Amino acid sequence: MNRPAVTARHRPAAPRASQRLEAALLAVTAAALTGGGIAWFAGSRETADLLWALGTVAAVVPAVWWVLAALRRGSAGVDLIAVLALGGTLAVGEYLAGALIGLMLATGRTLEGAAQRRASHDLRALLEHAPRSAHRRTGAGVTTLPLGQVAVDDLLVVRPGEVVPVDGRVEGAPAVLDESVLTGEPVHVERLRGDVVRSGVVNAGAAFELRATATERDSTYARIVLLAQQAGAESAPVVRLADRYAAWFLPLSVAVAGLAWLISGSAVRAVAVLVVATPCPLLLAAPVAIVSGLSRASRLGVVVRDGGALENLGRARTLLLDKTGTLTRGRPRVLDVTAAPDLKPAEVLRLAASLDQYSPHVLAQAIVDTARERGLELSAAADVTEEPGRGATGTVEGHRVSVGRLGPGRAHPDWARAVDNRALLDGAAVAWLTVDGESAGAVLLRDPLRHDAPRTLRQLRAAGFRRLLMLTGDRAAPAKEVAAVLGLDDVCAELSPADKVAAVRAERERTVTVMVGDGVNDAPALAAADIGVAMGARGSTASSEAADVVLTTDRVDRLAAAVTIAQRARRIAVQSALGGMLMSLAAMAAAALGLLPPAAGALLQEGIDAAVILNALRALRVDRAAGPAVTPAAEALIHRFADEHHDLQDVLDAVRDAADRLSATPGAPALAAVEEAHRLLVERLLPHEYAEEHELYPALAPTLGGPEATATMSRAHTEIERLSRRIATHLEWARADGGLAAEQLDDLRSCLYGLNTVLRLHFTQEEENYFSLAP
Repeated sequence: MNRPAVTARHRPAAPRASQRLEAALLAVTAAALTGGGIAWFAGSRETADLLWALGTVAAVVPAVWWVLAALRRGSAGVDLIAVLALGGTLAVGEYLAGALIGLMLATGRTLEGAAQRRASHDLRALLEHAPRSAHRRTGAGVTTLPLGQVAVDDLLVVRPGEVVPVDGRVEGAPAVLDESVLTGEPVHVERLRGDVVRSGVVNAGAAFELRATATERDSTYARIVLLAQQAGAESAPVVRLADRYAAWFLPLSVAVAGLAWLISGSAVRAVAVLVVATPCPLLLAAPVAIVSGLSRASRLGVVVRDGGALENLGRARTLLLDKTGTLTRGRPRVLDVTAAPDLKPAEVLRLAASLDQYSPHVLAQAIVDTARERGLELSAAADVTEEPGRGATGTVEGHRVSVGRLGPGRAHPDWARAVDNRALLDGAAVAWLTVDGESAGAVLLRDPLRHDAPRTLRQLRAAGFRRLLMLTGDRAAPAKEVAAVLGLDDVCAELSPADKVAAVRAERERTVTVMVGDGVNDAPALAAADIGVAMGARGSTASSEAADVVLTTDRVDRLAAAVTIAQRARRIAVQSALGGMLMSLAAMAAAALGLLPPAAGALLQEGIDAAVILNALRALRVDRAAGPAVTPAAEALIHRFADEHHDLQDVLDAVRDAADRLSATPGAPALAAVEEAHRLLVERLLPHEYAEEHELYPALAPTLGGPEATATMSRAHTEIERLSRRIATHLEWARADGGLAAEQLDDLRSCLYGLNTVLRLHFTQEEENYFSLAP
């Protein structure tokens, strides 16, 4: 692959030489001012003036260079007033004032450099992932050749674990692929003979043959790299907050100084005006507030590339989000377990996990993790084999067990048809369990929504975001379901990387836009947005390098925190800058009237600077308006009850299984399933709900705004207990009558299905609203 030139989206970070110059200037001006002060107190006025003059000259030389560089770019920033003031103090002999201004200028440049400095977001990760060679099948065997020599219609061999080198079609045996690098979807997919395969995806199964349909240059992965370059090159540089205010403050200051000189005939008055007009509130306060915001964000695991990115994040009004790995966890989890009539769901999960513990497949790992979370004891398996795209087979406890897809031509039993329907409705994958050739159960898996996603989006709307949209390469059905749950304004599904870039560009034409993603396929869209935010904890390095903001913790709610910090830092920066300029305007008026000489004006300006800097440092503090944080005791309770939620999933499965059995065959086995579900409710679930009501909710009340904040969830506890009592009453009648009466069935089924629904909704609400509060 031809290596593209690396581009930068914003003004590049200051080179090392420039950073050394700013540090040296700060040291020289501070030393000159301090040395002059010591000499003045020692009675040596000439030495003091000499040192202060040297400090002024040391500042004016680089300041002139900075102004000329800005003028060449077509802008005149805050440094121009500083140059005029420095030159004026030298002309009229006000060296102390010049030394003070020189120190202010050096300090401001140093702070600005810290706020603006950023890491280069080159395309190194994209290029490292790209293949460099391919294996071509010829009459003499398989030969390895450089990727640039692959031609259309070449028959290639893609070995296990290799990246598909060029776009093509599957030949011969099916291919099992990990396409997450392009689509973000973590579930492996099977491509049959004749199916299209895009370059950049990974072969997750056995070796397969690929008929090339494109060369290296025209393949999907090369276009992704090119898109990231083009999108990055098109992004406009950020205009500094200080320069925006300087656009009107600069001509006003010069006009007042000129008018004072013209009316009074005194050049000293003009210099005094320029001294107090030196925009130190702009040079210092805005960078201090922005740097404070950057520091505050970093403490929460949010790395912001530079001050310009933080400023823009505080102005954004449209949010675009990838789905997989951003709004969802990016890894499949067990959604439900269904068992054949003679088995329990827990046993189905245990047998499936006992076999799958030997498999590296992402679905197998999800099944094993869930079984271990629920405390199930796994058995050893023997003679384990795995067929890519089909599943695993082995011997567990003397039985021949298989987990995966059902073999071709195998008929579904009646109980299994509901599994297929539910998988279709829920957008879930199904891992079927067979024992000794008979269907024994099924495990439904789905990439679940992040618990903190709903609360995050509510917070972002409250922060002023007017449009929340999803951009995803996933299918439309699961994408629309996620969008509906989260209340998004729109969803665009089945998008290629190019489609995502086009969508971002369209939104950028309306307002400042933020794009959030985690995969290589998101890198071009992140680069195209005004602000790109990468989920950096588990996302691709390419997306992190293309982003302005990187969330280093695997929590999307850090985005809402970053937006809040950015808005507050920007608000404080504006307050500090405007407040300082208003005080400077008052001092300018006094200087123009001859009431404030240059040296006194410089000292007054120092006082103004101190005031605005202290105000700017407020950006370091936690915003108390956001409410109190979770206490350590409450955090411990959250973790405890979150763990219990995992442990109680088998209780929810038992309730659903009892309802299904009662609907299918209402007899003694179904009644036994209801008895078992009720036992689990009484022994495990109801004590958990009671403890939540009396321990967790009171501990969270101060954070959430008082006891009324948990009133709705408390009502759910009451409903869970009511339905459990109703089920217990039905069981008492059944024991007294020797079985279930026909008139009981409808109400008992309703209670079981209703309880299952209430429990799942209640668990989800607690996880989203309460459990997501803790790190």
